[in-house]
Amino acid sequence: MAKKKTNKTPNDSKNLVELPDGSIASFSFGDPEAVHNERILDYLGTFPNSAGEYYEPPIPLSGLSRMRRANGHHGSCILFRRNMTANAYAGGGLTAGELRSAATDLLTFGNAYIQTLRNAFGYIAALRHIPAINMRVRTDNKGFRRLLVNGTYQDFTHDEVIQITEYDTDQQIYGLPDWIGGLQSALLNQDATLFRRRYYVNGAHLGYILYTSDPKMDPNLVKQMQEKIKQGKGIGNFRSLHVHIPNGVEKAFQIIPIGEIKEKDEFLNIKNISAADVREAHRVPPVLMGIVPQGTSSLGDPEKVERVYIRTEVRAMAQPFMNINELLPSKLQLKFNFKTETEDPE
Repeated sequence: MAKKKTNKTPNDSKNLVELPDGSIASFSFGDPEAVHNERILDYLGTFPNSAGEYYEPPIPLSGLSRMRRANGHHGSCILFRRNMTANAYAGGGLTAGELRSAATDLLTFGNAYIQTLRNAFGYIAALRHIPAINMRVRTDNKGFRRLLVNGTYQDFTHDEVIQITEYDTDQQIYGLPDWIGGLQSALLNQDATLFRRRYYVNGAHLGYILYTSDPKMDPNLVKQMQEKIKQGKGIGNFRSLHVHIPNGVEKAFQIIPIGEIKEKDEFLNIKNISAADVREAHRVPPVLMGIVPQGTSSLGDPEKVERVYIRTEVRAMAQPFMNINELLPSKLQLKFNFKTETEDPE
């Protein structure tokens, strides 16, 4: 009669205890941890929240915010582009600090919000930046809602808030950051770093099979060995296995490595390629970040690259802010200077 098969899930880590009749006893330690399993780009548009009061952003804003800290290259590119835009700011209704904050929001979320403060006569008298992460577009077409703590909120009419967005072809309620095509590369770079960190934290550094076959080995000793190996490992992506086969072949005690990290590790290639993808998604020249381009031995002329970058990317980054000037009185209009220090003033 055939034995009934039992399917075990990958997370099954129960001890398989050695039987006195000499059957195989095996014991595995630790389960691999999922580094990232979100499919953040799979969306069909923008839909109202469960209460139907405002539209949910196409991609969770909290996730986009965490991405700034998840990957050093991505976060650095956002700050670089923000700083270049802030350096070109020549003044207006926003303070330099508020312009930096608004530019950070636009680069991180694809949305920025400017509150217009009016005087007693109804004219715009001042501007103020509102953090974008908690701002939502109301479904009644009457303005915006700012989500506050404990389920409270603050509503704004359309003439109280100016929304600045990066255009998204799938929906026109919210903007989408222009670097979104490089998101998976940023996540891959993060995953590679986390995997390598777990490699060192793991303790044993590599998963392995501890193989014993001495028929005289006491079952209690086998169990003690299993416990010692289990206690010696940290939480990580690697797994180890102890197999005891009484009367096994040849060597009674062996450690069999599963992989060889030194020869087959692709960590460096993954880091370099994914970092380059992130910089290209942000369109940031490596020379301006102090990075020697691959295949060359020098940085090149950073001043020439800077002049071209300011005339193209920085000007384009500032354009959404200049577009709102038609809604503002002349004394509050946002001004930018795109000349570098090495160029003659206009």
